[in-house]
Amino acid sequence: MMLQNKMPAIWKAKWIDPELPHEPKERQPASVLRRRFTADNTENAVLYITCHGLYEAKLNGRRVGDFVLAPGTGEYRKRLTVQAYDVSALLRAGENEIVVTLGDGWYRGNNGIDGLNCLFGSDLALLCQLELDGMALMWSDENWEASQCGPIRCNDMELGECFDARREEIRDWHGVILRDYGFATLAPTESVPIVEQERFPGKLIRTPNGETVIDFGQNLAGYTEIRVTAKAGQRITLWHGETLDENGIFTQKNFDPGDRNKNGGIPQKIEYICKDGVNVYKPHFCLFGFRYAKVETMVDLSEASFTAIAVYSRMEQTGFFTCGNAEVNQLFHNSLWSMRSNFCDIPTDCPTRERAGWTGDAGAFAPTAVYLMDCYPVLRKWLGECRLAQGEDGLVRNIAPINDAGGMISNLLQGSAGWGDACVLVPWALYQAYGKKEILEENYDMMCRWLGFVEKRAQKTRPHNLLNPYHKYLVDEGFHFGEWCQPDVDNTEAMKKTMMFGSPEVATAYYYRSASLLARIAEILGKPADAQRYADIAENAKKAYRHSCTKNGMIRSERQCEYVRPIAFGLLDREEISQAADALNDLVVKNHYHLNTGFLSTPDLCRVLAENGHTDTAYGLLLQEDCPGWLYAVKKGATTIWETWDGIRTDGTVHDSLNHYSYGAISGWLFSGVCGIKLEAGKLSIRPFPGKELGYAKAEWHSPVGTIRSAWEYRGDTIVFDFSVPVPATIELPNGKCYELKEGEHHDEILL
Repeated sequence: MMLQNKMPAIWKAKWIDPELPHEPKERQPASVLRRRFTADNTENAVLYITCHGLYEAKLNGRRVGDFVLAPGTGEYRKRLTVQAYDVSALLRAGENEIVVTLGDGWYRGNNGIDGLNCLFGSDLALLCQLELDGMALMWSDENWEASQCGPIRCNDMELGECFDARREEIRDWHGVILRDYGFATLAPTESVPIVEQERFPGKLIRTPNGETVIDFGQNLAGYTEIRVTAKAGQRITLWHGETLDENGIFTQKNFDPGDRNKNGGIPQKIEYICKDGVNVYKPHFCLFGFRYAKVETMVDLSEASFTAIAVYSRMEQTGFFTCGNAEVNQLFHNSLWSMRSNFCDIPTDCPTRERAGWTGDAGAFAPTAVYLMDCYPVLRKWLGECRLAQGEDGLVRNIAPINDAGGMISNLLQGSAGWGDACVLVPWALYQAYGKKEILEENYDMMCRWLGFVEKRAQKTRPHNLLNPYHKYLVDEGFHFGEWCQPDVDNTEAMKKTMMFGSPEVATAYYYRSASLLARIAEILGKPADAQRYADIAENAKKAYRHSCTKNGMIRSERQCEYVRPIAFGLLDREEISQAADALNDLVVKNHYHLNTGFLSTPDLCRVLAENGHTDTAYGLLLQEDCPGWLYAVKKGATTIWETWDGIRTDGTVHDSLNHYSYGAISGWLFSGVCGIKLEAGKLSIRPFPGKELGYAKAEWHSPVGTIRSAWEYRGDTIVFDFSVPVPATIELPNGKCYELKEGEHHDEILL
């Protein structure tokens, strides 16, 4: 069992390097370390452990804890977490042996969007200390032995692992090297571990080109367990991928990173060399995004079994949704699985190509994530990484933890509006759901420094915007992705245009959004002077936005996002909102109920339509089966959310990641809109927007204040509502009826 927030009072342990001096290679065998020791008793035994790389520890042959890929990811140069495990049940009186295997992991394996190696160093190192009743019994020092002759011949989290089962009994051992890495960056673990979760048995199929492929039926992040009877020396090679191509043939082209590194892409490859008899194996230090695995082997597979094991942070599912439309139910399932696949210690964009903690993705999805799973510890840890990655000038990086080399171009392309603003948006979403002021307090300084950075950025104005009387609050300088990934818009060309002419509509709107939220946060934290200052900034940013991006509050645009954003953020007055919502509705209808919003505004699209009198149009978008539309991927057999709307095109060609959670933010609207459940720092309201197209809908949220249920069903000329609330709640029905409920179960009906 892993213990939270514990560290040794005094470190007697020393850093030990298991590798003898060698020429650095990109892929090396895992290192195995061991130490024998004696214990007089076994009560209150705690093992403290961390490493450079990844570790897997066994005490007397039994695994310590269930944390896989430990100690997790992070900005290791500034913070390296230490895990504490209660090992009383593993320790025995008398002789004991601890064995620790170290792999490359995030520390020196392939990393991030550039596929860098040795980002944090070329070494591996172990630090551990075993205590009984708070007194050190055993620790890492020069008395340990090490070997590179074990069964893991090479390992990389992205590229894969080679395992030779004939080498499981190690005979060649040598001494270790003491290193002085210090203890200043060590911190106790406050988050949850990454663990093995659901298991999916595979089905062997034969593809049209004669290859043997395993279909696990679910796209996920994890690895494959092999059970097979074989002869010593026989090989089994598995290549993991997300889909089959237009001809039904296994492919990895959709997450091919091109020439980003010299490793030939991301093979997600397991090479297993068998021993005689029964072989049972699963990888130790890698993680793949996949639904399929191509098998290459001469082994008889007639009695073999292959099981996909999902791996993600320990989070309980808290949100449950079902309705009368099977495809919408699948869409919800897909959102849930993309979240599971990408909440691996931190929220990442995809489990294949990048595995990066993009701030924009987290900012867009956090209000949905809090419904689906108990994600507070994961997002809290990630916000800590954002703080560590923040620049001295207040800039919040687009990715945290940092996973690039920090070159000139990389440093210039940072601090995008809507991405950096996640430092405000994510704590706010967590506060609204969990009601904990601590999350605001922990991140308040980061938020203020980010607003300071944007404030300075706004002081520089392009000449064509100088006539705006509020131009010092107009953000049209700096790097911005803008409304990224709009359908029918070339991302590269759009970014070039943004860099040349600015992106004041997006950037100034987010300046207002973050400043207005920060004013509320300052008030909650008892900082009235700050609250007034940020309220003033917000008001001026609003005026700057309205002057440059509207004509006296009127919007003229063919892009849906330019209506969604000012409505959602509160940049328009009541009458203007009604006019903008009507114009937005007309655009959607004219576009045959297809969206053309991008990355930033899509999460708010259905909400602003439904809340402003256009529920039918919101449902038209939700149920759109053609591309771009949420049900297009479902119709194509998707089991996760795709990075782009046409990840598998109508002709069957595949491209881009098929496991990104961002567009799964629509599932947040299934809770907050379709079933109407909203929790704002302990204050519960339910305002459902029923749609006859679904027939019925039921949402259940195991929220921080208790289990909330909201359901409706069309029965003839009546809509029947059922609510269950754990705390007093405000109810608003579609006919305008509004009332207060005490805790308990409630029933209501309205005539159509």
